[in-house]
Amino acid sequence: MLSYIIWDVEPEVFSWSTVPRWYGVFWAIGIFLSIAVAGYIFKIEKRQPKEVDELTLYLIIGTLVGARLGHILFYDPLHYWQHPIEILPVSLTPSFHFTGLAGLASHGGGIGLITSAFIFARRKKMDFLWLLDRIAIVVPLCGAFIRLGNLMNSEMIGVPSNMPWAFVFNNIDNIPRHPAQLYEAVYCGLIFGLIFYLWHRKRHQWSNGVLFGIMISILFSFRFIDEFFKENQEAFENDMIINMGQILSIPFILLGLLIITIRINKPIHK
Repeated sequence: MLSYIIWDVEPEVFSWSTVPRWYGVFWAIGIFLSIAVAGYIFKIEKRQPKEVDELTLYLIIGTLVGARLGHILFYDPLHYWQHPIEILPVSLTPSFHFTGLAGLASHGGGIGLITSAFIFARRKKMDFLWLLDRIAIVVPLCGAFIRLGNLMNSEMIGVPSNMPWAFVFNNIDNIPRHPAQLYEAVYCGLIFGLIFYLWHRKRHQWSNGVLFGIMISILFSFRFIDEFFKENQEAFENDMIINMGQILSIPFILLGLLIITIRINKPIHK
């Protein structure tokens, strides 16, 4: 046991209060840094920085709604059909209170993000693919901090492992496990660095959409691999060859490759 990393972190920031929780704190950090990076990008590209604030609101709402509906539709539709009030992140018993951001599916969040970006682009008469390329820079940055929040919550745990960097999540059990949340946080951080670099060096050479295609194809390819190191979220996945997270990653990978193939050699309109 001494050769493993003992993870004994409580999800609450303060021992004397149930709020704030580390998950929400890391969400906030990810959003704040993403806004800062997006503001820098918009300034460099001669866009109005105030557009970032409105865009952020669209994306947060779209991502949360999509992530919640994605969890409901992809993982447990029968339960929520029978208990529709549980769709909302609140509890009515024994008293009305907010239950937090549990029950979110990142694939549904991706769909919600793309949808809200499309609505924003239409309203602002912006090139949709141009906007997706800029969003593609900050999505993995925010994703890295969300996964760190999962780590702090001791959730989305990995499968048992005997590797020396395995984590023992004391709040769960005494079994050494792959820190799958940390794996995802690391590769999201690396993808952010790559896409930001490509934006800096290639944005004048590639047509709109290529950066977004690269981001989602790489991100969800890593996500597909990372699922092998995670415990399944729902019991029904135990009888599947690949789990639901992997199945849902495939369309995103194919979409990214399709966009790259179509857009990489398109002439650039200046």
